[in-house]
Amino acid sequence: MREFIYYSRSAPTSGNFGDDLMKAGRIDIAIHTVIAAFFLSHKIRTDTTLHLIFAGMPDPPKHLEMKPVLEGETGVDKIYLNKKDVGSIIKKMLYKYRKGEKHEVFPGYWIEKKGFLELANELNDSGRSLYILDADGEDIRTANIAENPVFILGDHLGLPAKELKRLKKICTSVSIGKRTYFASQTVAIVNNEIDRRIDSSV
Repeated sequence: MREFIYYSRSAPTSGNFGDDLMKAGRIDIAIHTVIAAFFLSHKIRTDTTLHLIFAGMPDPPKHLEMKPVLEGETGVDKIYLNKKDVGSIIKKMLYKYRKGEKHEVFPGYWIEKKGFLELANELNDSGRSLYILDADGEDIRTANIAENPVFILGDHLGLPAKELKRLKKICTSVSIGKRTYFASQTVAIVNNEIDRRIDSSV
């Protein structure tokens, strides 16, 4: 199992955003990140959990956790995930937020009020190995990556400097190269690297 934490400074924290996703706090980046995290050709990943941390207005922060359920009857035991519906799923999750609780909106989809540093600390305290995507970090191709890793990345604005400094105390910095990629591309590259390691050990 691998996990990703994607942080967006501007993504809206209410479901009443419009159809222009670029103007709606660049939620389009979050949607592409969801697609990169879960979708293979003709298949949905079962080995991945994605955490979206939205810090935009009007009620930041919001933590959306996604781990699609593939077994069961669609509409009863699971929600069918396809690329064109990602935006509407995020919108419904934000609408269904319940103050003071971690609410499972659909099977495998939760929302709560929680910041990314709090989430990272919780995962670290549980014994997980955390890796932050950083151009100055060790090349991911040579880095020692533990089992069940957690990878942290930001949107086009990056992670806040104050939180980043604290985050680096509990994370290992890894890099996918000197060039700057979109967040969704970064997730796809990391997924590929972990896939290759798993496949070579089988």
